[in-house]
Amino acid sequence: MSSPWTITPADSPLGTFSRQERLHEAAIGDRTDLGSGAVQAGVRRLVRESWQRSLSLRLDPLTAQAAPTLSADQLARLRAQNPLAAVLPVINTLLVRHAAEFGLIVAVADETGRLLWIDGDSSVRTRAEDMHFVVGADWSEARVGTSAPGTALALDHGIQIQRAEHFSQLAHPFSCTAVPIHDPVTGALLGVIDITGGDAAVAPQTLPLVEAAVAALEAELRIQSLSAPRTVPARPSGFTAPGILLSVLGTEHGALHGAQGVDQHSMDLSPRHAEILLLLAWHRQGLSADRLAGLLSDEHPHAVENLRAEMVRLRRVLAVSHPQLRVGSRPYRLETSVDTDAGRVLRLLARGAHRMALAAYRGTVLPGSAAPGVTEIRAEVSQRLRQTLLSDASAEVLLDYARTEEAAWDSEVWRACLQLLPARSPQRAAVVASLTRIEAELSA
Repeated sequence: MSSPWTITPADSPLGTFSRQERLHEAAIGDRTDLGSGAVQAGVRRLVRESWQRSLSLRLDPLTAQAAPTLSADQLARLRAQNPLAAVLPVINTLLVRHAAEFGLIVAVADETGRLLWIDGDSSVRTRAEDMHFVVGADWSEARVGTSAPGTALALDHGIQIQRAEHFSQLAHPFSCTAVPIHDPVTGALLGVIDITGGDAAVAPQTLPLVEAAVAALEAELRIQSLSAPRTVPARPSGFTAPGILLSVLGTEHGALHGAQGVDQHSMDLSPRHAEILLLLAWHRQGLSADRLAGLLSDEHPHAVENLRAEMVRLRRVLAVSHPQLRVGSRPYRLETSVDTDAGRVLRLLARGAHRMALAAYRGTVLPGSAAPGVTEIRAEVSQRLRQTLLSDASAEVLLDYARTEEAAWDSEVWRACLQLLPARSPQRAAVVASLTRIEAELSA
């Protein structure tokens, strides 16, 4: 069964927007009259009218940007007060978990256009930071001009904005689809759901998909309003943005990446703290002190006492660097949603996104760790990657895997590549050479 995100990019209309440079000249020249047919030709009426509104506010398409202006406390208050926090798990299920696989990000903004949560493809999120598409930023029309989230709010209906249709030149590398969401009881505008990325973000299927998701969200809000007075969780789970990500692949120490205020905040961890957080993230149900101590060390006679002392130190570190990340006791457990890069690789493999899984796999899990529990996780991730690629991956992906440090001497992987490659493939010679090298080393 194909994913609803399996979409074919729409034909690009960007050629019709070559005259937008004249719009830029009009803006820089302090002109607000866009009546010229030369400027209007080839531009959708919806976009043209939004440009006109943007120019009337004296925005400059060359400099308009949505720089974050919120403190950490201000952002936390806005999230806690927004009713959409109560349906973030639904957004995660319907949209976010599919977005990364197709190079897209999902953003949730409030009724003013302020971005409160963003999640999805990590590389797209990083590139979007260049146009200040980050949590806490104001993406209303009044701030950045024409954009999917801002213009959808201004018009109060779903829209798609393609690359050069954005008023700000900073946003031209991206396309977006956005749909407003309303309170099902009062009809009040609560915010907007936005999909941002490349051409897939504005494919014909994307707008109906987001509209269907919004209808489901409004139905969920109605159910919540009928079952109990609406409460908004202080720390909603299921939607990882701004998110806390624990990186453990290919690193001796591990690192936490997450949001502190409106800026992405990263912190290197000590090897022991990385081990503890990985084990707790992997065992979401929690672990007793004895069990966690055993997963960290199976030899030390004072393992539990040492663990308790280490947990005190870990909590002190987190209280300063990532106060939103809390560790509970009895059993030890994470009270905040924490994703791991290793877990993301396994999810991508499960969805058949082999190329993306391999790209996300930067090496084995905490390669310097000898903790029994970490060793098990390391073996699980490594073996599942290998077996899945061997059984299901294309020749190109399997070749990329064979060239990694982990598989460079794996003769079974190289033989599988040889079997998958066409008889006349120019890459067969390199594969044969690698197999010859491996056999020679084994013989020696």
